[in-house]
Amino acid sequence: MDTLLIVGFGDIARRAVPALQPHFEIVAMVRPERIGEVQMPGVRIEPGDLDEPESLSRFAGRASHILHTAPPPLRGSTDPRTSHLLAALGAGTSLPQRLVYISTSGVYGNCDGALVDERRPVNPQSDRARRRVDAEHQLSAFGQRYSVRTVILRAPGIYASDRLPLQRLRNRTPVLRAEDDVYTNHIHADDLAAMTTAALTHPDAEGVYNASDDSALTMSAWFDLLADRSGLERPSRIPRTQASGLIPAPLLSFMSESRRLLNTKIKHELGLQLRYPTVYEGVPARIGAPDA
Repeated sequence: MDTLLIVGFGDIARRAVPALQPHFEIVAMVRPERIGEVQMPGVRIEPGDLDEPESLSRFAGRASHILHTAPPPLRGSTDPRTSHLLAALGAGTSLPQRLVYISTSGVYGNCDGALVDERRPVNPQSDRARRRVDAEHQLSAFGQRYSVRTVILRAPGIYASDRLPLQRLRNRTPVLRAEDDVYTNHIHADDLAAMTTAALTHPDAEGVYNASDDSALTMSAWFDLLADRSGLERPSRIPRTQASGLIPAPLLSFMSESRRLLNTKIKHELGLQLRYPTVYEGVPARIGAPDA
């Protein structure tokens, strides 16, 4: 059986494990201090730290497939963690056959609400997005150099019943008025896990895919939906000129980019059927759990 190395054993990777176990022996690289927190039946947990290149040599040549979900550092415009990983993989006596990376749709930057497919050039407008573009470029170059099939999944906002931004509603954080509003995109965590499984197992998976659902709604409509289903008050609307003092900077940065992702490619090429086609199916009808 092939071996899968998971780098970054977070929520999406753990959700994907049950579907991946019939196909792979699974090894997960976890930071040493977190090993006790992430034990999972059928998964071999081993210590490794992408910020400590010397800790990665044990993984060289170990796996036929790589799932890379680890985020870049919080600062800078490049991703040295991906550099360290690829250096370790390239030093092995054998190379992986396939490498899958979960990136972000933020690499497209602001598209003024346009429909966006995978042919659109990247245009990162924040260091957060530039780090992801750097990782994508590194991975693509590695794949071309060593003939490793590489898949990049560009995911938008990931949600699930236990990962909803309800605290923003409780804090009475406003949203932008209609004339200043932006389109936002989403994917349910379970559907992203299914996309990840397809990217690792489908014989034709290769290249870049928008890993989004079919939703096409504005940011204010998203928070209205959460408010209505949680019993919280809908957020107030403000003009963009007032936003910097009332909306936290990380959220405001998302409110500066508007695009509508097209997911035709991933559904057509990988035969995916979304369990939650839109957020209206994915968000529980009655939200009772607090934020995770």
